[in-house]
Amino acid sequence: MVIEMNEIQDILLKYGTDYRRKNKLPLNQLKAMGAIENCRTALLGGHVDECVDCGHIRISYNSCRNRHCPKCQNMAKEQWLENRKDDLLPVKYFHVVFTIPEEINAIALRNQREIYSILFKSASETLLELARDPKYLGAQLGITTLLHTWGQNLMFHPHLHCVVPSGGLSRDGVRWINSRKKFFIPVKVLSAKFKGKFLAYLQDAYYKRKLKFIGGISEFLREDIFQCWMKSLREKAWVIYCKPPFKSAEYVLQYLGRYTHRVAISNNRIKFIENGYVTFKWRDYKDKNKEKFMSVTAEEFIRRFLMHILPNRFVKIRHYGIIGNRNRKTKLQNCKKLTGAKIKNTPKNKLTIEELILKLTGKDIRICPCCKKGRMEMKSRLQPVICSPPRDAKTE
Repeated sequence: MVIEMNEIQDILLKYGTDYRRKNKLPLNQLKAMGAIENCRTALLGGHVDECVDCGHIRISYNSCRNRHCPKCQNMAKEQWLENRKDDLLPVKYFHVVFTIPEEINAIALRNQREIYSILFKSASETLLELARDPKYLGAQLGITTLLHTWGQNLMFHPHLHCVVPSGGLSRDGVRWINSRKKFFIPVKVLSAKFKGKFLAYLQDAYYKRKLKFIGGISEFLREDIFQCWMKSLREKAWVIYCKPPFKSAEYVLQYLGRYTHRVAISNNRIKFIENGYVTFKWRDYKDKNKEKFMSVTAEEFIRRFLMHILPNRFVKIRHYGIIGNRNRKTKLQNCKKLTGAKIKNTPKNKLTIEELILKLTGKDIRICPCCKKGRMEMKSRLQPVICSPPRDAKTE
């Protein structure tokens, strides 16, 4: 028996047109909605495969490849993880989470590119600068950072996950310096430095007029109100969370796989779509991590989902320090030698989609599903249907 799964695509197809009529949406949200609605349908084209033995025909429609589409992230995640395997060192890794106070959320939601960039810059500089201090580590650090903007209930909650090795490269580059067993920088020190950097960059953006204050936050156009608000943020304790170190480098990969290409909500959490309401599963971390169900109107569900559509071409996974792009072939290779990591001199061939599916599921999609012997070969391509943007859409 085939169990029908409720999907985000179903919600957008059923209620998306009405939502677009009622709301002015930025172009990146309209594009994401359209991509998810058309994913793996004839509108995006596809190809026809035929078995060379029995003549069985199989039609496959193209994926939208939008990074906010839950259908398209599994393969993207696996390809990314394949590329990251060679970056891991045989040391323990720490997980640090930087979260901005909820008082900033209203400004962040209307200035996503600017605030997210400040978040990346402040968190990475905090870790790199404190790690260079001999009081804590006295070494060059490596950081992988991942941006998430949601909580389990789909509300807006920007935070940055940072994966950090338990040590770093000495300043002269001749030895590896191990950190303490617990995280090498006190959380209070991290919090204070991060808060100072974030607020300094935020104020700089304000005076350079890089921020937009529209709708309910227009009062911040008055400098006295903005500075009063900034003062309250300086007096507030900012939450930085450091989890215990990972067991191994392999576990780091498993962890990253759960986080890197995750969208705001996966299809398997959506339980019911009926009578204009969407019911989804979530975990309430404030109530002993209990699993609960939440029902909201379809319009509210779409509103929450669209809050997490990133600005066009905004990079949400970034690497800093010894694993930054310009250091990967030099400092990272040096760290591998110093920590006894295996170094592969032969270039690694990128796995094809068919090879990845075989590796993940054990299913060879090149073999005919009908006769189980013949090989499926492409017979023809199906051209995509050229569609104009929805006429009912309102754009900002």
